[in-house]
Amino acid sequence: MTGYLDSDDRKYTRVYKEQTPDILKAFADFDNAVFAAEGREIPLKYRELIALGVALTTQCTYCIDGHSNNAVKAGATQAELAEAAWVAAALRAGASYAHGRLAFKLTEGAHQH
Repeated sequence: MTGYLDSDDRKYTRVYKEQTPDILKAFADFDNAVFAAEGREIPLKYRELIALGVALTTQCTYCIDGHSNNAVKAGATQAELAEAAWVAAALRAGASYAHGRLAFKLTEGAHQH
């Protein structure tokens, strides 16, 4: 093993195919429906940019790779990729800010003055 993320990691999909083929097919059908080129209200480019923002937030390198490339194939520019990254960063920062208030709430009255 050269690392956690290798270019040939997809070969391990065979385990899903062997052990849980029905679930793999259901997931693939679902994913294909979500990212269908036609027939959705949100254009594919924007769905891929949304997916990229989520991938950046969850820090899934496989998803970052796939959805950034798919977004570009769907017509996204570098500026749009950058803005998607900033949107993800704003939500991560906003969540820390909002959940920081929870720390105040949960420790209210516990401080000695």
